[in-house]
Amino acid sequence: MIVAQSVIKDIKAIILSAKEKAIRLVDHERTLMYWQIGKRIFEEEQQGKERADYGNYLTKFVAEQLEPEYGSGFSKRQIELSRQFYRSFPIANTLYSQLSWSQYKLLIRLDNRDKIDFYIAETVKNHWTVRQLERQIHSSLWERLLISNDRRNVLSVARNEKQPSDAKEIIKDPMYLEFLGLHREASYYEKDFEQAIITHLHDFLLELGNGFAFVARQKRLHIEGDEFFIDLVFYNRLLQCFVIIEIKTTKLTHQDIGQLQMYVNYYDRYEKRDFENPTIGILLCAEKNNAVVKISLPETNKTIIASEYKLYLPTEQQLIEEVKKEIEKRGNNAGT
Repeated sequence: MIVAQSVIKDIKAIILSAKEKAIRLVDHERTLMYWQIGKRIFEEEQQGKERADYGNYLTKFVAEQLEPEYGSGFSKRQIELSRQFYRSFPIANTLYSQLSWSQYKLLIRLDNRDKIDFYIAETVKNHWTVRQLERQIHSSLWERLLISNDRRNVLSVARNEKQPSDAKEIIKDPMYLEFLGLHREASYYEKDFEQAIITHLHDFLLELGNGFAFVARQKRLHIEGDEFFIDLVFYNRLLQCFVIIEIKTTKLTHQDIGQLQMYVNYYDRYEKRDFENPTIGILLCAEKNNAVVKISLPETNKTIIASEYKLYLPTEQQLIEEVKKEIEKRGNNAGT
């Protein structure tokens, strides 16, 4: 009977795998269909290029002919997107079978090629769903990583052309935690904030970035008769190190940095294996003073990172301002 159950389990796995492959195949064919429609419309549009409004006329005409028979998937908006799709990806062989038409619709709305390439690489590498890709775009993942890294480095890490050598290459500041469902106007105890993270652990791991795995919550340390509790412990397989997170729902202080440094030292001395890299500590705080962080840590520090959390997604204007400030800061540092 046990053997028979094992056979059923294996057969169910075969069926599930076949269904998933069939769905991916159908979706890829759907993507190619829209690409071919876009190509045909673009070619026809080019022939009528002397008429400035020909493109608008053509997409409207095609939609009017197709939508009544084939449904809303061939509305004027969908036809316009298919034309834009072809113009963004004019070579069919460059299309990824792992990406769906819904994901490509999100990507072709982005404003530059590097950004598109970044999100494609991250989606393929991390097997993001449409919802996850949409959330990462809306949370301005590309722009946030650019604040602390250069464009080429961000793309190289995303494409697996290089492994991250510095925690700041994958850890974001700020972190956007809108999925916790907490209101920014309210005050929270750290244990309540921690519980919200555990409840939404999958989304939190997505926000943390590539290679993170959950290890422990309220990890107890015994040090010469005294007990301490680390809020959250993770492991990052890309950095090959433990990552300790301490949550502060108020403004960060130099005492908080000292406490986290002690936890990092403990892990380096008693938990880390010889083949692993030094432990990373992240202070996830409501507010920080960058000058206090800088002065509290050695100039060579690469293991303690302070990251503010936000309970709402940024507006495009807010991100533009942040990137501008960072560019100006780099320019000032380069001139000193």
